[in-house]
Amino acid sequence: MTATQESTAVQVPHVVKGELLTGADCEYGRAGERFSTPALDLNALVWPRNVPGPAFDVPVAEIIDLLVEVGDWLRGDPEGLLEQALAAARRTSPLPAEVVDRSYEHLPKVFGRASMEFQIRAELGGPDVLDGWREVVDAPTGRVHRIRAFPPRLLHVIAGNSPGVAAVSIVRGALIKGLNLIKIPSNDLFTAPAILQAMAHVAPGHPVTRSFSAAYWRGGDERVEGTLFRPQFFDKLVAWGGGETIVNAQKYVGPGFELVAFDPKTSISLVGREAFESDAMLAAVADLAAADATLVEQQACASSRFQFVEGSVEDVDRYCALLHSRMGTERPTTSVAGRPLPAELREEIEGLRGMEDFYRVWGDYAGSGVVIRSEDPVDFHPDFRTVNVVPVADLAEGVAFANVATQTVGVYPPERKAALRDPLAAMGVQRVVRLGSAGGVETGLPHDGFMPLARFVRWVNDEG
Repeated sequence: MTATQESTAVQVPHVVKGELLTGADCEYGRAGERFSTPALDLNALVWPRNVPGPAFDVPVAEIIDLLVEVGDWLRGDPEGLLEQALAAARRTSPLPAEVVDRSYEHLPKVFGRASMEFQIRAELGGPDVLDGWREVVDAPTGRVHRIRAFPPRLLHVIAGNSPGVAAVSIVRGALIKGLNLIKIPSNDLFTAPAILQAMAHVAPGHPVTRSFSAAYWRGGDERVEGTLFRPQFFDKLVAWGGGETIVNAQKYVGPGFELVAFDPKTSISLVGREAFESDAMLAAVADLAAADATLVEQQACASSRFQFVEGSVEDVDRYCALLHSRMGTERPTTSVAGRPLPAELREEIEGLRGMEDFYRVWGDYAGSGVVIRSEDPVDFHPDFRTVNVVPVADLAEGVAFANVATQTVGVYPPERKAALRDPLAAMGVQRVVRLGSAGGVETGLPHDGFMPLARFVRWVNDEG
């Protein structure tokens, strides 16, 4: 991959069944943000149904060993491969350069042995069900059955809001021995190809290496997707992203071709009156809440956009001022400056400034953060480090605003989680955490309400 002059389209490679493919046959993007890719050979991106996948019978222990080596290789970057990918990503990612840098620094950690072993143990009960057939001996009929988590054929439409999504998708696809085609997202063009190139350096021609392809095409291209998104080629479409991505994916779903959707989510915070016990406590809580609100520049699903705070309007205004002051703090996935708010969001917020009886606004539109206090949640989508704070008499009032699109809820103090988690779950919430911990997603636990590995595999019975 190359990046010459700013006017030159950046070359994005494809990886096809473990082999690097370069070229500039197709060009995409707009002026100043052009990129090119090799020509798309759809036949090369599928695996015939009548031939087992290369890794179907590779022991899980061997796969984990390989992935650990990939993580070590990425950490050392002996060929400068990751650095090249990072340089190109800085040009094309919508995230600030320092956030992209720190995201790349984190990539090797996704390949940690303890994390991968935990995923297999927690989501599938152990590697035996992947390596062979697990006996089930306590069925009510008394018969002995056998089940296997059979390797799937997966088509991944991944999100580009964080480079870690590519790494997590590759690890999951490898652990379950699947065949994997990754659609490279336009806002993260280089991470998936770079990781797969690293795998090819560590284990050229290995069955796991040959089980992966990554290619770019314009999302929604019916010529491509109408051909690939079919049960004769793939079992499941694993789709991340916004509403348009999921709606587009749904039109291809049918018998034998299942959608596994990491669909768009928002997250909230619930802050109890205990935060006001002292000025120091309030400052500390506001810092935790700011950390949750600015995850990946507020582009992560786990990033808090609405916060419900127990207290009087006067107390909540003190909280809002402190929250705003902490939103410009540099954090692992947050820059100091942020990104300027788009015109339509500025117009929405500006319209509230003249209604002081109902709203109060802290901050400007340069990107360091905006906090809006209102009696009820605003009817627009807070974004670009915009947080809507709503005073409540009891946190149960905040619970009432959660729904099936609410992914993560941060709670302060954490002791109150136990009383809130069942009501939150009943509203559709998938994850409850301590305030300030929304970004610490643990692989191996439920994600968006399901166990990913258990959902990805094809469960097969050998009965009686």
